[in-house]
Amino acid sequence: MAASCARRAVLSQTLNRSRTSGGDVRRVSAGRQESSVTSQSVDRKRSACWVKISRHESVSRNFQNTQSGGGGGGGGGGGGGRVLWAAVAFSLFSTSDEDQRDEAQRKEDEIILLLKKAKLSVYRGQMQAASGFLHQAVFLAHQTHNNQAIVYTYSLMANLAYIQGQLDSAEKLFKAAMSFMLSGGTPQDDNAVIEMSLKLATIYAEQNKAELAEHGFRFCTESLEAKLEKQKEVPAEEQTEEQEALRKETRLLLGLCLDSRARYRASTLHLNQAGQDYQNALNICRQEQGDTHPQTLVLMSDLATILDLQGRHDDALALVQQAVDLSRSAGHPDQHVLLGNMAGILLHKGWLEDSVRFYQEALSLARQAGDQETVDKIREGLEEVKKRRKEEKKKEEKKEE
Repeated sequence: MAASCARRAVLSQTLNRSRTSGGDVRRVSAGRQESSVTSQSVDRKRSACWVKISRHESVSRNFQNTQSGGGGGGGGGGGGGRVLWAAVAFSLFSTSDEDQRDEAQRKEDEIILLLKKAKLSVYRGQMQAASGFLHQAVFLAHQTHNNQAIVYTYSLMANLAYIQGQLDSAEKLFKAAMSFMLSGGTPQDDNAVIEMSLKLATIYAEQNKAELAEHGFRFCTESLEAKLEKQKEVPAEEQTEEQEALRKETRLLLGLCLDSRARYRASTLHLNQAGQDYQNALNICRQEQGDTHPQTLVLMSDLATILDLQGRHDDALALVQQAVDLSRSAGHPDQHVLLGNMAGILLHKGWLEDSVRFYQEALSLARQAGDQETVDKIREGLEEVKKRRKEEKKKEEKKEE
């Protein structure tokens, strides 16, 4: 029995280490204009890197804590107390009860192992294998009536469907997960519920269901803003570490919502609204994560793209130049994307030589990173430069005639 508990604890820790949700840097993905190095499709491949929110998957955290023997009561008591409790409990159960408990633990072990295999398969790009492991896990979770495992597995299945572009399936799975959460007593304004609502809003946006998308984004932002107002009622000096962590998590989630809505509004050419959302998201990111955080620099570049689309090329160039300079000193993982965006803005200003120089630098870094999508976008930008040069040459020839 002790060996079984230890094994579950190790597997839970492995799952926690392998969790990738929110860990990667999101690429620049504002509006589209000629040669701008932007992409909305990559949002299904790489999630926003706002922060590794340790509590934004609260359901999975609770599930895994349960499996690893973590307990609700007492909070502190060390291993000795748990050993004593186990000894007393052992004397109270019959052999039949003990067998049933061992069988339940075995199935919990199996669920965790299946989830671990699914995540590893996703990491390796083996999506079909991941789907198979998740279906086995959710079957066991239903069989054992483990609601936390059901919710967590459904959320993983929904994310898998989403990154594969299976939007209808992702929508149904997210709704199923939310239904189990809410029926289990999770508050409607819980951050985990809001994050799933945000994913649904993003799905509706991609499906061109404008009314549902706007409603979803509004629910997320207004719910988070209301939570933050309530949290302000507790003086800062009286807040516990847990309350402060929740405040920061909630604010970062609000930033992510604003960022997501900005991308949607940019794609529908509501540029003023998109620019305001990007500015608000940037303010949050700067305050909570610092001026050189990768997501801060991405947001600066995204906002610069909006300014460029509005014809405010000088403002756009100043902002993206700042982002590029900071990215060089901070070693931004997607520096090639920022450089490509800067090259596009220079192109729109008519500074062709400078544009080519930055495009070439971006191209070299994109190839080193193995980012073929950005390589293709940069090549489109270089082709646009050639086109502009030909047009300028024709104009000069006409003047000479």
